[in-house]
Amino acid sequence: MPHPFRLRVAALTVSAVLLPALLAGCTEDTAEDEDLTEQKLGWRDCPAPDEAQGGGTAPSPLPGGAEWQCADLKAPLDWDEPKGETIELALIRARTSGGAKERIGSLIFNFGGPGGSGVTTLPAFGEDYEELRTRYDLVSFDPRGVGRSAPVICQNDQQLDAYFQQDATPDDSAEHTELLKNTKEFNEACEKNSQRILPHVRTTDAARDLDLMRQVLGDGKLHYFGISYGTELGGVYAHLFPGNVGRAVFDAVVDPTENPEQGSLGQARGFQRALDNYARYCVSRTEDCPVGDSAQDVKDRIARLLRDLDRRPIPGIFPRELTQTAATGGIAQALYSQDFWEFLTDGLQQAYDGDGTTLMYLSDSLNGRSQNGEYSNLVPANVAINCADDKPRYDTADVEARLPEFRAASPVFGEYLAWGMLGCTDWPVPGAADHPEVGAPGAAPILVIGTTGDPATPYEGTRKMVAALGEGVGVELTYQGQGHGAYDSGNKCVQDAVHGYLLDGEPPAAGTVCS
Repeated sequence: MPHPFRLRVAALTVSAVLLPALLAGCTEDTAEDEDLTEQKLGWRDCPAPDEAQGGGTAPSPLPGGAEWQCADLKAPLDWDEPKGETIELALIRARTSGGAKERIGSLIFNFGGPGGSGVTTLPAFGEDYEELRTRYDLVSFDPRGVGRSAPVICQNDQQLDAYFQQDATPDDSAEHTELLKNTKEFNEACEKNSQRILPHVRTTDAARDLDLMRQVLGDGKLHYFGISYGTELGGVYAHLFPGNVGRAVFDAVVDPTENPEQGSLGQARGFQRALDNYARYCVSRTEDCPVGDSAQDVKDRIARLLRDLDRRPIPGIFPRELTQTAATGGIAQALYSQDFWEFLTDGLQQAYDGDGTTLMYLSDSLNGRSQNGEYSNLVPANVAINCADDKPRYDTADVEARLPEFRAASPVFGEYLAWGMLGCTDWPVPGAADHPEVGAPGAAPILVIGTTGDPATPYEGTRKMVAALGEGVGVELTYQGQGHGAYDSGNKCVQDAVHGYLLDGEPPAAGTVCS
């Protein structure tokens, strides 16, 4: 999904870490004398993720011992000059567990963001897709600008920590000036360190990369599983290459009809709805909800906590303090999955007692910060892709005029999302359009799944995606549940529908409801 508050962070140090990361993704090679569709991928054992991918250890084998393999795909830096300079895109796969007769092809995943590393995310959730691996090679990738694929580099880890100590919802002229200054400095750092890749990270570029990937993998059609922003990428692909769409699933669906302002306002409503659901759940499913006596009391106490933190932060993870900004980010992170609600309860209890540790851990997770203090390039890539895609640019007057509507949509999240609209104002690359084009007449059916309690991609966007894809293309399925994404909730009805289409080619009836 788009980063909830468009709060930008810095990812790598400009030294021994930054230079190798840049060189790993951007090459001086050209495609002048080669056909990139005929390149051979050198699959090998996967290394441990680098800092831009989030760090950690090399992926563990799947059940049964299947190993993950990694490779680099050469793609044009500029798709308008396909014979010009090239970049390398990082890929990962696990071969199908079925035989040659059962194998359909490759199933390519994009897990969203934009800015998330597919090379690290797919193996983290690999066991969840074992049924799909019976007929597909499972494949994912770091999109251009992300992870090991010519990563967008902005500021360093220390600057990021300082950045997140600022007040993202200014209450006076001094705070307002500071917010604008920090935003401008971040954008200038991105331009200084990543100017070569910034003009070439639009979703249309990534969609063309997908079609190159399809051809190099040897597939006649693109079989695809897109989640969150991955649904937007999939829709743009279907628009550009409708005849190449194979079996595709969109889960946690981006509304393709909204401009950035409408999308931010929709997210304000979505996160507030999820917070409402959490509050009702807490007081109805436990004998004594530890963070409120009623659903309204839960929300009122959260609002008071955030107001208090605006005036006086509390200890977080030493030496950092839990600010209003960090606490709001931590609450948002916990709303992405109902499995995280217990951590939200624990974090709120701690914060009411003056301890911000758990909420800060949640906030760090949202922003790509590992426990060793290093940041992935999730947020720099997110900002770069969003700003390259989105044509509108907003100023202070725009935000102030819209603040009442945002506050009404969400007393907790509204102001953050409103002020976040300033994020692209000083961006060095112009945006492409008001909203993505996803119309795909003639494409094969695409299963489009919306979750009623989704905070980040509100349910209302599901039907709009179906309509925008065109008649006979989108097949709507509703999951009456909580969290961001339906398939990984484990709901059997949803998974049976996905398996029925991806494995057997039989989409569910349009309008199917799972609960």
